[in-house]
Amino acid sequence: MRVSVPATSANLGPGFDALGLALDLRDRLEAEVLDEGLVVEVDGVGSDDVPRDERHLVVRAMRAAFEELGVQPPGLRLGCVNVIPHARGLGSSSAAIVAGVWLARELVAGGRLLLGDEGLLDLAARIEGHPDNVAPALMGGFVIAGQDADGTFYAVPSEVDPRIGAVVFVPPEPVSTELARGLLPEEVPHADAALNAGRAALLVAALGGRPEQLLRATADRLHQDYRRSAMPASLDLVDALRADGVPAIVSGAGPTVLAFTDTTDGLLARCPEGWAAHQLEVDSRGAVSW
Repeated sequence: MRVSVPATSANLGPGFDALGLALDLRDRLEAEVLDEGLVVEVDGVGSDDVPRDERHLVVRAMRAAFEELGVQPPGLRLGCVNVIPHARGLGSSSAAIVAGVWLARELVAGGRLLLGDEGLLDLAARIEGHPDNVAPALMGGFVIAGQDADGTFYAVPSEVDPRIGAVVFVPPEPVSTELARGLLPEEVPHADAALNAGRAALLVAALGGRPEQLLRATADRLHQDYRRSAMPASLDLVDALRADGVPAIVSGAGPTVLAFTDTTDGLLARCPEGWAAHQLEVDSRGAVSW
């Protein structure tokens, strides 16, 4: 069985832990059942560092899905061709989790009847701990996601104007999500929370057909500046781009910087030395077999 899963950008400025967008930068994976053992093959990003045993995140996600489906195969072979940068705020771990649960479901006879798409999203979100990246990785496009008080995860797709694309600026050094999240305060001023609520609502409208509002709609006071000490160059680039009218944000927990655009004229030239820049379209497909 084969699956292709897109990169994602969460938060999108004001939508902390709630908004996510799929981007057309894809990992490709394949898996098959063996008579015994575990074989993990990795090409591309992470090929020198990721584990090749049961600790591999895709394998862990597959095991969780097999447990949910009530079966464990005697052996597995997993092949990964990775393109999404690791620990850069582009959803590499969510892509791995979505790929794992998807592949496991496809390898089990009747797997789609036993574990529907809602169940797949719930399982992926439980493994990741939150749905803002796994939802767009699974569903594609722009997704508003969260968790109800009873623990139920939800994900609601929303429209994206076809004129909108993105340029991502990827720095050479990673920043762990745990480190970035650990810099956030337990409480924030009421005025900051109110501003973010308004801007997150505006962002839904801006992405849906009012791209001229993207600069205003991507303003944030809840998380980005608190993380400046972990990624000063990223926040400096965000500040410089926004000062020039470009709706730029930190992607996810960083340190990648994402700039919304309907043209890349001159924007790729803003890439700092030693960084990588990618012009990407919004991915509307999500996880797909190939």
